[in-house]
Amino acid sequence: MIWQPAIDQRYVHMSDQDLMVAIAARKAELGGQVVILGHHYQQDDVVQFADFDGDSFKLSQLAAERVKQTGAKYVVFCGVHFMAETADILSPDDVAVILPDLSAGCSMADMADCDQTVEAWDEIQEVLAGTNVRVIPICYMNCTAAIKAFCGEHGGAVCTSSNCRRVFEWALAGGRQPKQDGERIKILFLPDQHLGRNTAAAMGYDVIADMAVWDPKHPDGLGGLDEDQIKQATFLLWKGHCSVHMLFRAEHVDQIRAQWPDVKVIVHPECDHSVVQKADMSGSTEGIRKAIEQAEPGSRWAVGTEVHMVNRLAKAAAKRNVTVRMLSKCQCLCTTMYRIDPQHLLWVLDNLAEGRVVNQITVPPEVKRHAIVALNRMLDLANPRK
Repeated sequence: MIWQPAIDQRYVHMSDQDLMVAIAARKAELGGQVVILGHHYQQDDVVQFADFDGDSFKLSQLAAERVKQTGAKYVVFCGVHFMAETADILSPDDVAVILPDLSAGCSMADMADCDQTVEAWDEIQEVLAGTNVRVIPICYMNCTAAIKAFCGEHGGAVCTSSNCRRVFEWALAGGRQPKQDGERIKILFLPDQHLGRNTAAAMGYDVIADMAVWDPKHPDGLGGLDEDQIKQATFLLWKGHCSVHMLFRAEHVDQIRAQWPDVKVIVHPECDHSVVQKADMSGSTEGIRKAIEQAEPGSRWAVGTEVHMVNRLAKAAAKRNVTVRMLSKCQCLCTTMYRIDPQHLLWVLDNLAEGRVVNQITVPPEVKRHAIVALNRMLDLANPRK
């Protein structure tokens, strides 16, 4: 994790009201030079200043479009490190992408580093040598730019939680090279085992026979698997997870149904498979938002995702006579994103207004080159080229 240097104490001692006034003033002063992005999981005091809110990839796309339209020089991403990296990949080279607090990382993304991935890849290829098996690496958007670049360089692609199935189908059909007669395709999916498992299960694959978990830290090597397990599995799932969504358990679904028999339960596919099985629906961050916004008046919903997003959905839904609550009473908070606070937002805006760029996130050109290949493969599935 990259640690954030301490900011001037005057920011820490400002009242909430003074912070809000100062941020609004700096944003107005900078005008079209800056685009502020706020992820759905961001706290209200920060997201209120965002030009756009949404999930990580949508925000990066919107920022790139706004920069093209207005000639903005700066993108301030109120999210976490991998999100700012993606924004830098998609933005022109002369645009500075800024993360207000450098310590706002992602524990899931940190669970797969490039050295571990290269080592796993080499070990898997060695086990499969001499067989008619091809492995295609697929990475979830919630990973580092280096992992995206690895997938791009090795014939794979990026996916989001909303298009994971489509990307899996593309890979199993051969990816960039159509599957040959007699050839077998495997997917190495990283870093979130749960999104991989839930997506593959929804496609009809068996969670035991067709999937195996690769533990990069296992002392025995080979991800803790034996050669037969590696050869049998269609999906090799990296042992990673989201610390927020792993807090939801199957018993929470039972508890809310006992309290509200008519409840609709919707959870994120980063949740454990046992939770997804018991829920009525699973969906991406955007999918959950749309489901609640389209919910029938009088309906009651329990939502399994980050607390700030659920609270905002609940507040808006109440105006339409739709009741929304967290699936669990546990504090399901993205603690790293919570490090992006009004104090750090004002600090970066003050510096920009005074001609200084702080906390710029820059993806090296070679990494960017391969990462954009993986991202474009995903985009081509949604918008096939003629």
